Amino acid sequence: MTIHNSPENLCESLHESLEVGYDVPAVVGMDEADIQTPCLVIDLDALEKNICTMGQYAKEMGVRHRVHGKMHKSVDIALLQEKLGNSCGVCCQKVSEAEVFARGGIKDVLVSNQVRDPAKIDRLARLPKLGARTLCCVDDIDNVAELSAAAQKHGTQIECLVEIDCGAGRCGVEAGQPVVDIAVAINAAPNLKFAGIQAYQGAMQHMEGFEDRKAKIEIAVAIVARSIAMLKDKNLECDIVGGGGTGSYYFEGTSGVFNELQCGSYAFMDADYQRIKDENGNKISEFENALFILTSVMSHTKADKAICDAGLKAQSVDSGLPYIFGRDDVEYIKCSDEHGVISDPNGALKINEKLKLVPGHCDPTCNVHDYYVGVRNGKVEVLWPVSARGKAY
Repeated sequence: MTIHNSPENLCESLHESLEVGYDVPAVVGMDEADIQTPCLVIDLDALEKNICTMGQYAKEMGVRHRVHGKMHKSVDIALLQEKLGNSCGVCCQKVSEAEVFARGGIKDVLVSNQVRDPAKIDRLARLPKLGARTLCCVDDIDNVAELSAAAQKHGTQIECLVEIDCGAGRCGVEAGQPVVDIAVAINAAPNLKFAGIQAYQGAMQHMEGFEDRKAKIEIAVAIVARSIAMLKDKNLECDIVGGGGTGSYYFEGTSGVFNELQCGSYAFMDADYQRIKDENGNKISEFENALFILTSVMSHTKADKAICDAGLKAQSVDSGLPYIFGRDDVEYIKCSDEHGVISDPNGALKINEKLKLVPGHCDPTCNVHDYYVGVRNGKVEVLWPVSARGKAY
């Protein structure tokens, strides 16, 4: 057995020792019908189409696309996004995640978050030694000296983006003078480089209404533009003005202000993102479902109710329950730790019948699995590890 493009570079003997149903859910060449459940299955045709579609959109809009690796946590998928979608690099949320991508061959890695713990700062400062351009976000001027000291210690350079709170109410400073003050400090600090602005409006990504999302982004664009103008007065140029997600990329991409998108979920799509509407009031349809939780029916003692093996431990339901792909006669209605309850009023489901669930929220769902099983034409084509699984530091 081999694991396609495994970033861990496991030896062949170890590959051969992995057992289906114990170590891994499937092996390359296996029939799709024999995959062990519950597990994550990727429709490779849909994934590749989604990646190419976003890559083409970014090209047409004249912006770069830095893919959000915290969604899939997979080196293999990030490399595929480079190859097929011409992505410029990866952003992620944790230093340990960033190190996984850097070790796996990604050459441009942004920790789109603040790094304050001394041990994490030290680790961040070592990432350039892996051959990767290393960036992080800053929203506190005190952090500048901390990052500079660590970069000097290791003889490396850390590039910094000043993060603006553009409406999410989370991290980030107010637009205007606070941005300038931090940028000036970064520019003056040894072994640091001011690289631009981080302005991700996360709070509006899942707003269903097109006009509601548009209004929020217009506010963000205005405050970012004002900050850029103030930076220019100090002779500080922004190589990166980053932000944008699957729910808003078309606004930032055509704004004339943002030059780098940070979309993640588009590659897989989940039930929550499929609820948002385009300008015509229709559900967005440019991206297809590529990620599924494959599950099996394990009990059907109630005539109108089937029980499957994908419960809370196989998914995150923070954005709602999954729906059953390609079926309108059955419905996933609730779950407990190890069981999913499916309404089956016509008694259509059979024991061991497999179903594909579209998760409510792909990011935290992917985080509870070790492998992706890539399928094409009814066969397992690849087995990809969730490379940064457990890397939460």
